[in-house]
Amino acid sequence: MNREEAFKLLKEYNKNPNLIKHGLAVEAVMRWYAEKFGEDEEKWTVTGLLHDFDYEIHPQAPDHPLKGAEILREKGCPDDIIEAILGHADYSGVPRLTKMSKTLFASDELAGFIIAVALVRPSKKLSEVTPESVKKKLKDKAFARQVRREDIIKGAEEIEISMDEHIKNCILALQGVSEELGL
Repeated sequence: MNREEAFKLLKEYNKNPNLIKHGLAVEAVMRWYAEKFGEDEEKWTVTGLLHDFDYEIHPQAPDHPLKGAEILREKGCPDDIIEAILGHADYSGVPRLTKMSKTLFASDELAGFIIAVALVRPSKKLSEVTPESVKKKLKDKAFARQVRREDIIKGAEEIEISMDEHIKNCILALQGVSEELGL
């Protein structure tokens, strides 16, 4: 499955523009890390785009991402992409054994959180988001309370990058697609 096919699938299963933007955001972070780690950018991009493709039709655990994985298998998606997508949900029971699966887990919550930080800025621009502003908001438990801070911490640990560097990397990746995200 290539990036074009993955994006078409994301849009087929999601009418909510925010879910599509989340897919684009995680795709950008995955692409950034694939380049940094010398990995297959196309595969990592597809994984980022598709990680929540089924969320609109299966918003409850464990249906998401388990039922989505069934759809991806039927469409011939590679097993390593499906395993990474399953692994981004701890409750799936699928361990994160690959660099790609660990990076997806590390990217998902943090990308969403950084976007939330941008949205409360007066300009609503990613260009104004700094690692310091993200760390400050992470300490505020009332801000974006649905975001699991422990997953953000655990994700950075799993990819063996300091939290400060991981936040900086994710901001840079997201700034690269700020126009697509409307931020």
